[in-house]
Amino acid sequence: MNSEFTIAVHSLVMLANLPERMASSESIAENVQTNPARVRKVMSCLKRGGFVETREGMRGGYRLTIDPQTATLGDVYRVMAQGSLMPSWCSGDPDMDCIVGSNMREVMDSIFCRAERQLEQFFSGIAIADVLDQIHHRDQTV
Repeated sequence: MNSEFTIAVHSLVMLANLPERMASSESIAENVQTNPARVRKVMSCLKRGGFVETREGMRGGYRLTIDPQTATLGDVYRVMAQGSLMPSWCSGDPDMDCIVGSNMREVMDSIFCRAERQLEQFFSGIAIADVLDQIHHRDQTV
């Protein structure tokens, strides 16, 4: 899992919490606790994915284009982090003269693919609004 996914979810939940649903990269970065350039990179992906739009100028920033009630963490995951569970390297070699070494890569690929499908399915059951509701609930109990 990459940190861009977390930044994306944080940013979308923050925008969903704003009455005007608009914020600058600087204000989002301050809330996320990262730098504005990193937020702009993530927001660029979210814009390509149809989650946000931008407005230029003095009162510019990012605005939600999705309904927080229906957009899910699964949707965000598909745009920001799909494939991130699969390691870039796996042990073994299909040409080895060893049952373990020659099959490990294919077996592990299958395991990671199944795990990713389950993770994506889990995330698909959580709407952006659900995350915001959990935050409001935590705030009320503190």
